[in-house]
Amino acid sequence: MELSRPHRLGRRAFSALAGTTVLGLALGGSVSSAALPYSGPGPVPTGPPPGPPGADGRRHRVALDRYSLLVDGRRLALWSGEMHPFRLPSPSLWRDVLQKLRAYGHNAVGVRLAWNQHSPAPGAYDFTGVRDLDLFLRTAAECGLYVVLHPGPYIGADVDAGGLPGWLTTVGARARTTDPAYLRHADEWLSRVNAIVARHQFTRGSGTVLLYRADTPERGDLDHLRERLRADGIEVPLLHADSPLAWEEPERTRDAAEARRLHFARLAHGSTLHSVHMAFGGTSWGWLPAPSAPSPTYDPTAAIDEARRPTAKLAPLHQLGHLLRHVPDFTRMTQAPAIRAADARMRVRRLVNPDTGAQAYVLRNDSAADVTSTVPMGGTEVEVTVPARDAKLLATGLHLGAGRTLAYATVQPMLALSVGKLDIAAFVGRAGEMAHLVLDCPNEPWPTRLDEEAAWTFDHGKLHVMVPLKEDRLTRVRVRSGETDRTLLLLFADDAASLRLWPYETPSGRVLVRGPELLREAALDGPVIRLTGDTVDERELEVWAPPGITDVTWNGERVQSGLGRALSLMTVWPLPGVPDLVLPALDGWRRRTENFEREPDYGDEGWPVADRLTSHSTTPVPDGRPVLFADDYGFHYGDVWYRARLTGASGLESVSLSYSTGAHGLLMAWLDGEPLGSHRPDGAGDGKGTWTATADFRLPRAVRESLRARRDGEGGPAVLSVLIRRTQHGQDAYRAARGLTSARFEGASPDVRWRIMGAAAPDPVRGPLNHGGLYGERHGWHLPGYDDGAWAPGSPSAAPDGHRRQGVTWYRTTFRLDVPPEIDASVGLVLDGPPDLDLRVQVFLNGWNMGEYVGGAEGTRRTFVLPNGILRTRAAANTLALAVLSPGTAAPALGPVRLELLGSAAGGVPVKPVPSPGRRR
Repeated sequence: MELSRPHRLGRRAFSALAGTTVLGLALGGSVSSAALPYSGPGPVPTGPPPGPPGADGRRHRVALDRYSLLVDGRRLALWSGEMHPFRLPSPSLWRDVLQKLRAYGHNAVGVRLAWNQHSPAPGAYDFTGVRDLDLFLRTAAECGLYVVLHPGPYIGADVDAGGLPGWLTTVGARARTTDPAYLRHADEWLSRVNAIVARHQFTRGSGTVLLYRADTPERGDLDHLRERLRADGIEVPLLHADSPLAWEEPERTRDAAEARRLHFARLAHGSTLHSVHMAFGGTSWGWLPAPSAPSPTYDPTAAIDEARRPTAKLAPLHQLGHLLRHVPDFTRMTQAPAIRAADARMRVRRLVNPDTGAQAYVLRNDSAADVTSTVPMGGTEVEVTVPARDAKLLATGLHLGAGRTLAYATVQPMLALSVGKLDIAAFVGRAGEMAHLVLDCPNEPWPTRLDEEAAWTFDHGKLHVMVPLKEDRLTRVRVRSGETDRTLLLLFADDAASLRLWPYETPSGRVLVRGPELLREAALDGPVIRLTGDTVDERELEVWAPPGITDVTWNGERVQSGLGRALSLMTVWPLPGVPDLVLPALDGWRRRTENFEREPDYGDEGWPVADRLTSHSTTPVPDGRPVLFADDYGFHYGDVWYRARLTGASGLESVSLSYSTGAHGLLMAWLDGEPLGSHRPDGAGDGKGTWTATADFRLPRAVRESLRARRDGEGGPAVLSVLIRRTQHGQDAYRAARGLTSARFEGASPDVRWRIMGAAAPDPVRGPLNHGGLYGERHGWHLPGYDDGAWAPGSPSAAPDGHRRQGVTWYRTTFRLDVPPEIDASVGLVLDGPPDLDLRVQVFLNGWNMGEYVGGAEGTRRTFVLPNGILRTRAAANTLALAVLSPGTAAPALGPVRLELLGSAAGGVPVKPVPSPGRRR
């Protein structure tokens, strides 16, 4: 069975083809019976969704019809949040983010795998440590999340070459085609991935991998992929570009209003396969980022930020996720006849559930002003205000418990669930607006206002409830009636208060928790409900639990509680907040300069000779000159050095060096140890992630005179040394050259012999993307345990007066943290220098490359998140190393360098140190 993006059939055309039958697109025999299309009698009716997934050991059936996925015969609205494990190099923290995704309403996680992170060379693959796919999939299952897996081979995702390994540039394979040379390598990659994934398929009951995405730009490639999956035992449904049920490629949204417009619009088109890009952005550490996203912070607008904190965009995603999970009406919606608002600036889309009669209304305002208008809803003209460039999702006809139906409301439903004899319905809106909710009540109810903000009236069989929504305030109204013993509890919340409402499903029933900043887990143990989660501020705790629950524990400690008016357990004392933490100052710095490679007598005998005449690169090789492209000599990431011996250079006047880089490239050159200057490419590049430039250097007078005075055979040839920060491969032009492309000499025609050097062998723990070819990197200056005792004292915040040196300067220090184990602290490294500082800085923490600071670059970052695990927070030493590239126009001084607490919470998850081997002695 195959699903994907709706680029071939519109929904109306698809509906005409599918009718009311269940659609199944078989994989040509490549799927097992567990994943065949649903074949029951007639459409699957609206009903409770399947329970949270897990590795339960039972076979499961996955199918689809024109409305939704069907899991074991139940409708599932998929609400997937994308995260990339490779952007969080601390496996312990995967659990933290996955638990947050589940708490914030997601029932699935979208995962991309970067081939280049796992494969340093042809035939070499590593799925250990921070690349442990098996561990990630086990953790996702333990957190109750489905997995939508995208192993590529090409994944985009703003990573170097779109995830293709650097060595692929040199093997003559045309990626993303049916070229046999490419398919041979791609098959090997997918087979290695599939060997792990097959053990975690939801259909087999051994994991929660539910859907498999594929990079299939050509139809023939799709046919080949089907055979590959069949051979590897993959039986879950396949997502690709030609099947009609909509898998929307995630789009980035800048703020909460834009997120509402995007996701409500997809809902209005009937989509039940939703994905949020990015739910967690993380860090493009090391040499991972593509030129399209050169900053280490990936997607700063993500709902959960790089420091694992909620952002302002999270509230609408949290609300919509829980709506899709807890209000099953939204899993089988069809477009209803159009209606119009009185004000044409407010556009209305209407959906109806054919089983329940419930209707959804998506109201959108694209104008620059707030719009208040009447909208016909449920037979009534309802006045609604939609803020400028925002949207609302409203509903009518929702069943809210025994005999109670929502007539209409001016606020969005968030959840409806039953706990014992209590029906709970939550509605959300923006602070400052008036919520107006109307219930159809055949008999006069007995409402009780539990919070002073609420007011109500009953008129002609309808209960009207009005609540002014206040900032971070929950308002509760209890509704009883004589015809049933069930009580309806209405909850009204603004965005901030909604982010402290936590529904949770246990094997013994649903619970609802209010108060803390995060609920991670809830478990019923006899009369006790055991809760784990996080607090930031002091928070009251309120729990709605099944009958018989009388006691509450929080993070393992019993909390005193009693029965409240809302039929909940209320704590007597608030949960404690997080205590203040004091971070150490960074001092004791030591300093050393490098670029010994510039010296004429530097020993480069072990460097590869750059004498190839042909290349698989798309960049032409200059006629009659050798290939100088770094990739052709096995140097795919980080900085590269070139050294050329020039025989017969007497009379040389100038040197022109043509080069090709990704974003923020840089070239420095020396002749016989004397600096010629630095150069940076200008402009916007070629639009595919490549910047080309030519650096023209006129030799200084002293150098020219030295060359004229030199006779061949006396003093040896002149030596040209070039350092290039070659940066990343483009996503869509991965074979474009990086490094030098050619050299031209004026005033002389020397005989030239080139050698090249880049990164040493890939770090066996940190992987191939961690370091480049600087002298300090090749000799372990960035690693813990390196003996820097002979280095001079020197701080990166200042440099000696008049010290404007072209080249590389290193700074190292150590520091210790002692964060209590019950505290989850996110720490950043802040560079506080002038924003126009013309420097490049690589930040290494315990040998891990946390990314690059580019002085003066638009959008560049100056705060580096240091992920726990790599960062030792429990009374342990940390080694911080900075490699500063200075073009010679400014001293290699960064200004103040300090640690900053980015966020902390009482709670968190246990964190294991990430292996960070030191320099081998």
